[in-house]
Amino acid sequence: MSTMRVEVAKMQLPTDANASGRTFGIEELDLLRQALGSGTLNCTKGTFVSHFEKLFAQRLGVAHCTAVTSGTAAIHCAVAAVNPNPGDEIISSPITDMGAITPILYQGAIPVFADVDPSSLVVTAETIAARITRRTKAIIVTHLFGNVCDMDAIMELAKQHNLVVIEDAAQALDAKYKGKPVGSIGHIGCFSLQQSKHITTGEGGIVVTNDPAFGRAVRLFHDKAWGYGDPRPDHYFLALNYRMTELQGAVAVAQLDKLAWSVQQRQKMADRLAEKLEGTANVQLPDVTPGATHVYWKYYLRLTKDNVGDVAKVLREEYDIASAPRYIVKPAFMCEVLRDKRTFGTSHWPYEGECRAGEPEVDYDPASFPGTVDGLAHVLVLPWNERYTEEHVDYMAMAIIDAIERVRESNV
Repeated sequence: MSTMRVEVAKMQLPTDANASGRTFGIEELDLLRQALGSGTLNCTKGTFVSHFEKLFAQRLGVAHCTAVTSGTAAIHCAVAAVNPNPGDEIISSPITDMGAITPILYQGAIPVFADVDPSSLVVTAETIAARITRRTKAIIVTHLFGNVCDMDAIMELAKQHNLVVIEDAAQALDAKYKGKPVGSIGHIGCFSLQQSKHITTGEGGIVVTNDPAFGRAVRLFHDKAWGYGDPRPDHYFLALNYRMTELQGAVAVAQLDKLAWSVQQRQKMADRLAEKLEGTANVQLPDVTPGATHVYWKYYLRLTKDNVGDVAKVLREEYDIASAPRYIVKPAFMCEVLRDKRTFGTSHWPYEGECRAGEPEVDYDPASFPGTVDGLAHVLVLPWNERYTEEHVDYMAMAIIDAIERVRESNV
């Protein structure tokens, strides 16, 4: 029997794609005017990028901070600092942006994937351990959706195997793990300032570390390996130009002052949505790692019985809510660039060639990743930003419950 429904007026939710879901204001405009007025837009001569780096380092309590052009550039700088040899392996998550994976290949290393917990969708020490080989050089841990990986266990595993840990904190800016800022726990931390992140410069990234050798390597790599300030500077090794502009730096300085409010508002509204959805049958609310704070880049649900695609369709058509069933269409290892080894020309390097002589084929078989397959099949990712109000959240909760009920009725 179908349920009688009262038609509800559609509500337009704030979106991080434009000003409705962002925190831009007079503060950014004032600093942009100063940057333009100075006539210096290059960070090697200007002051805004270096000032932002100082402020960000102080916020995280780290010794070294380098601002770069994107989150992808941040990961690339971190991988370059690790300095893998051709054919070495770096372990990552199969549920992440491709920008966190291709830098591994550009540095001549092989992306190896650890399975994830199907509930939290993040890697664990246990799944990472299963992928460690004699060629493993580093681990990239992805703090997905704003939730934090269990870092104590991961750091202990890395210590046992003498591996470098890179934190991909692009979605977890200002999160804490047992009181420590995320990004400062591993050997190197990477952040993103892309349009949808907690604070943004449109595109942008940050690399942090407490290790002086890694700090210098990152600083060099982001600027063509030119030794600014050295007695006899040179281009010391192969590197790129990932320098942030002063315009981005000016916006970043203003945005950083708004980070705490942004995170607090996201958390407050997430708590409210959780209260509204608590007890909904077969709906699992977001995991929060014990001892950690969740900063809710996105809000996700695990639907244990219902088809996430069907629920997303109802949300879109009936309520104008653009959710993301499965989050990503497929795990990273199933994307053509990795599956077919489309790297440099037709060489398939570094998957093939002398650097991998005698090594077994890298395992990209979906059957080896049951947690990933199960997790993606049941996850529904909801839009989220700091401009959501109680009214927006209540509308979303009502829509989600109704969408689930509609799907269940249609399947009876």
